[in-house]
Amino acid sequence: MEVEKEIYLLSGNEAIARGAYEIGVTFASGYPGTPSTEILENVAARYADVIYAEWSPNEKVAFEAAAAVAFAGGRAITTMKHVGLNVAADPLMTMSYIGTCGGFVAVVADDPGMHSSQNEQDTRRYAQFAKIPILDPADSNEAKEFIKLAITISESCNTPVILRSTTRVSHSRSLVSCEPREESGREINFEKNPPRFVPIPIWGRQMRRELESRQKRIIDLIAKLPVNKIEIQDKQLGIITSGITYQYVREIFPNASILKIGAPFPFPDDLIREFASQVKRLVIIEELEDFFEEHVKALGISCEGKNIIPNIGELSPDLLLDCKRSIEGIDGGQLDKSQSAKSERAAIYCNNKSCDQSCEQSDKQPSSLESESHGQIRAQELPELPGRPPVLCPGCPHRGIFFALGRFDVVVTGDIGCYSLGVFPPLSRLDTILCMGGGISMAHGLSKSGNKRNVVGIVGDSTFFHSGITGLIDIAYNKSSATIIVLDNRITAMTGHQENPGSGKTLMGESTIQLSIEKIGQSCGINNIKTVNPRNVQEVTKIIDEAINSTEPWLIVSKEPCPLHLKKAIGKPLNINESKCRKCSICLKLGCPGLEKQNNKISINKLLCAGCEMCKNICPANAINNT
Repeated sequence: MEVEKEIYLLSGNEAIARGAYEIGVTFASGYPGTPSTEILENVAARYADVIYAEWSPNEKVAFEAAAAVAFAGGRAITTMKHVGLNVAADPLMTMSYIGTCGGFVAVVADDPGMHSSQNEQDTRRYAQFAKIPILDPADSNEAKEFIKLAITISESCNTPVILRSTTRVSHSRSLVSCEPREESGREINFEKNPPRFVPIPIWGRQMRRELESRQKRIIDLIAKLPVNKIEIQDKQLGIITSGITYQYVREIFPNASILKIGAPFPFPDDLIREFASQVKRLVIIEELEDFFEEHVKALGISCEGKNIIPNIGELSPDLLLDCKRSIEGIDGGQLDKSQSAKSERAAIYCNNKSCDQSCEQSDKQPSSLESESHGQIRAQELPELPGRPPVLCPGCPHRGIFFALGRFDVVVTGDIGCYSLGVFPPLSRLDTILCMGGGISMAHGLSKSGNKRNVVGIVGDSTFFHSGITGLIDIAYNKSSATIIVLDNRITAMTGHQENPGSGKTLMGESTIQLSIEKIGQSCGINNIKTVNPRNVQEVTKIIDEAINSTEPWLIVSKEPCPLHLKKAIGKPLNINESKCRKCSICLKLGCPGLEKQNNKISINKLLCAGCEMCKNICPANAINNT
């Protein structure tokens, strides 16, 4: 263990690992990629006694596993390089809706200049796209501190956060003040709350609204943190910058006034307006994209940027020296024009106090055209139609799996497909949904988080082929104890019965290989594999019980065709013998549309009954028989 409260010379990556340690992170996942690789290597080498760390098969799996830990209240980081965020974009975009319970930080290292990458990307754009905060440290000490601030923001505002490093920050060394570890004090325990963790449309629409309202809380919190600061010196020139570029600007423009933005998004509009109102000429110096420049101009503030500073490659002190000559070489007429623009800006920065009455009127009163269109919309309003919640089809084989899971106190991480409907009563056996393939990866993350209950991950066959295999590899490779159930109905059912690698047909209708999920599981390193008929609820219950109480991972393949795709009844319609029926309503817990209850009488609608006999199999009174 290192001596506490000492100064060390650390690289940015070492400092990020140290920050994760100090703030009480307990889970760290990632995929190696320069310039981010050494972060997890340092976590594993120095802090393995308190932080569980793992390499994942890819960035998406790493992101999902860490997300699950944060959903359970833990503190987690996931690391990757900029192109890795492309791979993890699917869970990123939905996690921004769901938010977090604990702390979650995605550490993404950009590579301006393409030192070891196939492209240049600016991760700030991803933060804006996902509507989540991003921090941009300028040196190793900030890298350490910003990880801690990112966790604070994440937990305070229930949001994922990105910490953006760059090649120079990750690999350069500077002095870092090390402090003791701070434990979160939170119990890691996932709490069932489907409207909070399952973004199907009925709940996802509300999450979308909450995502927007969350922005104000994030902005207010960041304003209180030491991340963005104004440094006023010579007011003839003001520079807005961030990250490693701040160090270069301080060296090349020692007398300029600077707005250093450590949290590029959400944009600190008030600070930008305040700074711009104090300087005569405003220049944006940023690496790669015109992220700040575009927004500053959108605020109506005159500024210069990519007309002077290149948007290709890595910036450096030498390059900024050339840019400085360009700035100083602009003639007096243009400078006067810039000064004039500054005067125009001053009228904007006073929160409309300097605006004339007509401006205020136009802000408050809708035009006659707007009033007209609003009236037309009101005139066209129609009475609301009665709600019609979606349900699993009669005879759907997935119903047997969810019914069996209802007998166990487990967390069920779900996925994208028809089986998402298993979240609704009376089945109520789905607890999370993040993205395709996430049902497997999140089951792994929860099983490694210290969560008290056993975990079951569910995906469909098409989803398994889409992006579930890498999660299964992660479970085997990193020695998880999660149980995975693949609902194999041999078709891509939710989107209209398209073929997939397990169906045996191509899109062109040609016969082709039919991949075996069981053999794939075996190849991934799963030793405990069982194939079940989901209509045999007793068998399914027995195998699930064995799987969840094992210390090893299990793969259960629920294999039965989709009846809607078969386009025929599974069997003859069933009937309830009233003299035998105990009215226990156990059959109704299947949630089958063919089972009806009126005036305390349970009956079977023969027009809806698919003859699957699942209700017959679970009836304790043997009151259900074939007609």
